[in-house]
Amino acid sequence: MTVPDLRTARLRLRGLEPTDTEAIVRVFADPDTSRFLAADLSDPGQCRASVERRLAYTGPDGTGHWVVERDGVVIGLAHLRPSAELSGDLVEIGYFLDPAHGGQGLATEAAAALLRHAFTALGLPAVWALVHESNVASRKLVRRLGFTDVGGGEHYGGPHRVLVALPTALGQWHHVELWVPDLERAEESFGWLLTELGWQEHQRRRDGVSWKLGAGYLVVQQSPALTGATHDRRAPGLSHLALHAGPPERVDQLAEAALAHGWRPLFADRYPHTGGPDHHAAYLENADGFEIELVAESPRVTRPG
Repeated sequence: MTVPDLRTARLRLRGLEPTDTEAIVRVFADPDTSRFLAADLSDPGQCRASVERRLAYTGPDGTGHWVVERDGVVIGLAHLRPSAELSGDLVEIGYFLDPAHGGQGLATEAAAALLRHAFTALGLPAVWALVHESNVASRKLVRRLGFTDVGGGEHYGGPHRVLVALPTALGQWHHVELWVPDLERAEESFGWLLTELGWQEHQRRRDGVSWKLGAGYLVVQQSPALTGATHDRRAPGLSHLALHAGPPERVDQLAEAALAHGWRPLFADRYPHTGGPDHHAAYLENADGFEIELVAESPRVTRPG
């Protein structure tokens, strides 16, 4: 399992490799690094065994274990992975920094980079943290990053606070507006498909209607300011919209049912792998030339056991 390189102003976070083992042993040589853990990783044998377990990790793409480097020197270890303590495949963040590099905000910088990756690249709905009740510095760190304390319990052999961070709206899309030549036709095609995908009608006015899912919404409008009557997806401008559509069998069902609701298939001779052998999707075009791509979920890779 590989993870992407993440860079900050002072740090590089890269995937953990077997050759990093002795550097990680040095990070944990100070007992303070692992004093809130059930295992004493200042013991080289226990530390090497811990590194081996991390190297054996297989999980969802983009999650796993990173070493934290500063100027090419390994100074810490971090992870973003499904929690072994919280049920429901909740993704948990963790970070360890050599105490010799403490007091400079480096742990916060590394954890913030993992959070950005979690929300922007992976699109996770939440990231969880388990922090020992006595680890005052780490509890302050996660609060600085926007985590909210939602309870406590026995985890990793001791009392821990359970905290969660949610994505913010900053930089996310607010709405998309499509100008269409015929509102009734657009509502038949877009309205049916979006409703099938869980969107709900949001606003309706004389020349337009919108549907909402989550924070963003999509508008179709027959504006009186239109300067043409056709949409050309191959001209500069909007090519198509791509939407998550569930497992592959659901994409297949929608692609077939869409034919009765104003859509026709594109690239039918290459369905369902028009976008590549590992990409299952349906490409549809409505009567006014607007294209929608319905993207199937990728199979999840899970941890052993």
